[in-house]
Amino acid sequence: MKKHLSKFIFALLVVVFTICCAVSAPVTEAAGTLWSLLPPIVAIGLALITKEVYSSLFIGIVTGGILAAANAGTGFEGMFEAILKEGFIANLADSYNVGILIFLVVLGAIVVLMNKAGGSRAYGEWATKHIKSRAGACIATFFLGVLIFVDDYFNCLTVGSVMRPVTDKYKVSRSKLAYLIDSTAAPVCIIAPISSWAAAVSGTVEGVNGIQLFISTIPYNLYALLTLLMVVFISLTGVDYGSMKLHEKNAEKGDLFTTRSTVYAEDDKPSHTKGKVIDLILPVVILIVLCVVGMIYTGGFFSGKDFINSFADCDASYGLSLGSMAALIVIIGYFLCRKVLTFTECMDSVATGFKQMVPAILILTFAWTLKTMTGFLEAGVFVSGLVENATGLRVLLPLILFVVAIGLSFATGTSWGTFGILIPIVTSVFSTELADVSTSGDIPSMVIICISACLAGAVCGDHCSPISDTTIMASTGAQCDHVNHVSTQLPYALTVAAVSAAGYLLAGFVQNVLLVLGLSSAMMIFVLVLLKLIMGTVKQEKN
Repeated sequence: MKKHLSKFIFALLVVVFTICCAVSAPVTEAAGTLWSLLPPIVAIGLALITKEVYSSLFIGIVTGGILAAANAGTGFEGMFEAILKEGFIANLADSYNVGILIFLVVLGAIVVLMNKAGGSRAYGEWATKHIKSRAGACIATFFLGVLIFVDDYFNCLTVGSVMRPVTDKYKVSRSKLAYLIDSTAAPVCIIAPISSWAAAVSGTVEGVNGIQLFISTIPYNLYALLTLLMVVFISLTGVDYGSMKLHEKNAEKGDLFTTRSTVYAEDDKPSHTKGKVIDLILPVVILIVLCVVGMIYTGGFFSGKDFINSFADCDASYGLSLGSMAALIVIIGYFLCRKVLTFTECMDSVATGFKQMVPAILILTFAWTLKTMTGFLEAGVFVSGLVENATGLRVLLPLILFVVAIGLSFATGTSWGTFGILIPIVTSVFSTELADVSTSGDIPSMVIICISACLAGAVCGDHCSPISDTTIMASTGAQCDHVNHVSTQLPYALTVAAVSAAGYLLAGFVQNVLLVLGLSSAMMIFVLVLLKLIMGTVKQEKN
């Protein structure tokens, strides 16, 4: 009954939204209007309701293709060209996207190699001697996620492959593992000065030292900081709510997946029992070191640039694929020298790793194509126009930017694209104040707060969106059904978003970092303690 009711409500909302779109503009003028948000709304809504991500994304893509063709007046021929030629084919031919896919496949092969060699098994046995509880397993996952701050893709897949044996041992659901991974990926990268995210942000404002600006935004990045606070609290207390509570309850009974437990094949089980902990630790270290070297190489480090600027100018896609490919070669050589795997077993692991990454590759391809459809319809132009119309309310601008960034990032699935659209708007609003930065060297507080709000909102929307690359990577790293991950994480992300919104409302008035961060943290702790008391009361009533 509930399932049919949710479908009816979603259909009703889509009809109402479509009517609003039609009232605001005819379908032949879809670009840059409310119509531009219809494809992602259809895809995301269907995914959450039907629990089937592939068809949902495809229907969203087709919706975008129809709107794009109607806007251009090209008919069916234009629709198929938008979907196939400009969508799927163009995205699979894009060098950046291909680099990410290569990194995915190589990382999948490395994970299978470590498992076949028995490294993951040995690490799991070692960890169970030192980690004594579910809380310990969650905290260990959190700390590993914080340590791998270089890149969110790398973070998601590495943390997942290392911690799965430990969290499985202590019956932590795959949905909870995916949440822990996702919450220490983008939220950590957006506050780490040495990361691919810092590199992306540092080049968005002209006339200002990019790294200085990025570091200044860290204390005001409320969503990222409060998300990390929430992860620690939930890990230590075991408080869960929403659909995550059901997944955790099932995990305690032995069902780690709750639904669709056969999404990933189990053909990478250990081939050898003589594997040691070093067979997992050393490959991970090799992978981290060579990926960092690959990134700074693409940024010009070996041509004379310093480390920070090399990161700022790096090509993350090429750097990660280059570093991971080199790591794969070194790791295969290591296992052959250790004689824990034969050459044939190593080559078989490459194919198995590719096969395990097929779900992520499919979802990423669909997600990239859906983003292309929203690009055709100029969703960014529509949203940026809304923000520019609200610039008269300067004290409310941080809150407005935060909320708009969430919506844009959620709908498009890209945090980088979101702050790429919104930060130039901020700089245009504060162009007079920024003109004096080159002489004074001091960046105005309101500029820092507004840019922080853009970054925080972008990460929040990215965290919630089923079509976000990072969300897809987190479910892949945890080997968790993607829709399960999205639906269980959403209540947690929205809780932090609500507290962060209150913090940005306060920031617009007081513009004092200690006061804003202190009160926001206090509000977050209060909400979490309240949730703990409510969950405890509900549990007692049921008993």
